[in-house]
Amino acid sequence: MKLIILDRDGTINVDRDDFVKTVDEWVPLPGALEAIAQLNHAGWHVVVASNQSGLGRGLFDVASLNAMQARMHKLLAAAGGRIDAVFYCPHSPDEGCRCRKPLPGLFEQIGERYGIELAGVPTAGDSVRDLQAGAAVGCEPHLVLTGKGAAYRGLPLPGDFPPGTRVHEDLAAFAAFVIAREAPVPPVSPVPAP
Repeated sequence: MKLIILDRDGTINVDRDDFVKTVDEWVPLPGALEAIAQLNHAGWHVVVASNQSGLGRGLFDVASLNAMQARMHKLLAAAGGRIDAVFYCPHSPDEGCRCRKPLPGLFEQIGERYGIELAGVPTAGDSVRDLQAGAAVGCEPHLVLTGKGAAYRGLPLPGDFPPGTRVHEDLAAFAAFVIAREAPVPPVSPVPAP
């Protein structure tokens, strides 16, 4: 099974300092939905792993979160793509859960749901905690320079990023990289001797 795990806010949709709380505030980043559709068409299953501490902080309820997810699925379907599942942490930072990134609980849940080891599975996000959570279970870390990731544009990554983190301009560039990497290399024709 070809699986990719994505962060949501700042990776797929516009992030907000005051949290994405309503359907109207859920706005896809340019090219992000098309990138997911391209991954799907190349045979990839896409799953989301997202901290949603706005629930634990009382900023929105599960019905509002479900409405945001429904908007994401509807817009994605219109672009010809799909997200197979959304895993989220509903806890506030002080609740001491294991599912809030940078802890790997959401990724462990994904591995259990699909019955697979996540070693080498590409994961993309816009913050160090997204990549730390994935790397803890062996995922291949990819930073997108959207959302919080924009702060790293043109700079070397700090040492708290997992070793081997690859950097991409946005989700479209990440998708293009993943798809191109697995494209077959055409055979080289031998050059006839003169």
